[in-house]
This record gives sequence, structure tokens and C-alpha cells, in this order.
Amino acid sequence: MSIINPAELDLKEEAVVKINRTAKVTSRGKRFRFSALVVVGDGHGHIGVGLGKANEVISAIQKGKEIAKRNIVKISIINGTIPHKIIGKHGASRIFLKPAAPGTGIIAGAPVRAVMEQVGIQNILTKRQGSKNQMNLVHATMNALLCLKDAVSIANKRGLTIGEVFN
Repeated sequence: MSIINPAELDLKEEAVVKINRTAKVTSRGKRFRFSALVVVGDGHGHIGVGLGKANEVISAIQKGKEIAKRNIVKISIINGTIPHKIIGKHGASRIFLKPAAPGTGIIAGAPVRAVMEQVGIQNILTKRQGSKNQMNLVHATMNALLCLKDAVSIANKRGLTIGEVFN
């Protein structure tokens, strides 16, 4: 996997999936801190996920965006959908991704939809299984997208033409 320079990409507006507030109880009262799960992508197959933590929400989102930019990866997309069915896992969350015909749209819950919109997938069917923890769902979706194989790499690996792969 090659390192992708985020400055070269035309990134879309970041999608904030979840903002979590934690409280530390001290003798002077409660001390709040925030964490923000942020997804950044260019809409053409590049995506990154970041978790930023800070004392203010805006700072947490900014940190999450910077971390997401550092973790950008390339995903194989064919005609606005994924090449094949796949199940992604992270923690107790599982996500089933299935390619869909043009015009279907993104059939997904909020955390998975944020990832799909940022990566540039327009037609996909998804089903969440197990835990609905938003953080785990985003990481499970990323796991599934990273495990996708494109037809060209499979054909080269097996020594076949691209047409023979699908038969």
C-alpha cells in the first residue's frame, strides 16, 4: 500500500460521524472532554478515518480531520459500486456490503452512509449485524473496503484474462 498525499487530492467536506462527551468528576465539578470520529474522502476512491480528542468540540473535529488525512487509503470502485460482496468485521460489529445496480442509491445506516458518500460509492446495499456501535461500524466498513479485490489484480494473480475471472 502506497502512502497517499492528501494535498494532491481534492477532498470533500469532512463528515463527522459521532461526537462523544466524557466527564471526569473532580472536587471542583465535572471536567468535560470530547472525542470526534471524522471521515474524509475525495469521492473518487480515497478515504481516511480519524478520531480526534480535545477539550472543545471544534478542536476535536479539527484533530480528527488531521488524523483522517494522515490515514487516507485507496479503494477499488467499479461503476459507482464495489466489485463483489464482502463482510467486514471490527469488534462485535459486522457489516455486509453488496454491489447494487445503477440507480439503487446508498442503502445504509448513518455511520456506513458517511463512509460510502466520502469514498464516492453511489450504489450499494449494506446490512449491519451484531453491535451498532458507530465507531466499530465505521472501522468494520473500512475493513471491508480494504479487503476488496479488483478484477485486474485477481486476473494477474491467477494468470487469466479479465473476462475469464467472471466465468
